Amino acid sequence: MPLLINGERIELARPTGDMIRAYPHLEEKAKLLRSQPAQIVEPKGLLYVQQREFAVTTPKDGSVSILGSDDATTCHIVVLRHTGSGATCLTHCDGSDTEAEVSLIMSSVKSFSNTAGYGRLEVHLVGGFNDDRQLSQKLTNQLLRAFDLQPDDVHLATFCVTELNDREEKDTHFPIIYGIAVNVKTAEIFPATFPEKGPDEDLRSAHVLTGATLTNIYDAKLEQLHIGPYFWRPFPHVDFWLEQDDKQILQNLSTSPLAEPPHFVSHIRSTLTFLKEHPFPSRSLFPDRKPRIYKKNEEGLWEQVCSDKI
Repeated sequence: MPLLINGERIELARPTGDMIRAYPHLEEKAKLLRSQPAQIVEPKGLLYVQQREFAVTTPKDGSVSILGSDDATTCHIVVLRHTGSGATCLTHCDGSDTEAEVSLIMSSVKSFSNTAGYGRLEVHLVGGFNDDRQLSQKLTNQLLRAFDLQPDDVHLATFCVTELNDREEKDTHFPIIYGIAVNVKTAEIFPATFPEKGPDEDLRSAHVLTGATLTNIYDAKLEQLHIGPYFWRPFPHVDFWLEQDDKQILQNLSTSPLAEPPHFVSHIRSTLTFLKEHPFPSRSLFPDRKPRIYKKNEEGLWEQVCSDKI
């Protein structure tokens, strides 16, 4: 069944500008979202999702109440929610395999929901801007098409992407919203930044830089964060990249060099250093082929648990 707005199937053949004009309430909602200042989300109760990761949970979760992600330039952050069960998924898409990713998050939310019963599936799309290479526009179109191909009705509830998330300053375009969070209990979605991005940040970034596919990082039934096991080959030319100045790293390792947040280069350097230190993760990181498992402690912070206790 198709992707719907106000109960009508979207005509994907027409430009998104026409679609926005046909459904002015979407533009109004995007305007409202853009006008909100980004809230700083502290780590308590937070599950932070990196690029090419996703997490799904329900309002019954005693550990996680907020799902969030940021640092999206051409990437889009997708929230899929079932209004009946409250099952909520957040993912950070970069266009690597959009159709497969949408199928994956659909099945993850449906596994927590009786889609034949009360409620409906709603999708919220945020991110991207009018970038020079039109990567954002391409990803917007891919996501709309992928949701339209799903066997279930999906209702487009928020559309704050590409031209609706763009600002211009001295002839350079930037996203307005770089990150969002969703409150799993209340369904509220808001612009957000995250001082703490959860455990194993470099490991998870290394997984993406070495070509990861979309990965589920959370077991909502056990309320556990699972990282890995991840395996990669030695990163090509890692020493060369670590010798480059900031400008070279920005120009060559970003899809949108002029629009990146200020910490982009230091984040990439940290990830490359991690890849240099761990060329063979099967030996140094995951010799037992088991994931690193974390649970929230009484303070609401992630704490590693020994796998033999599980």
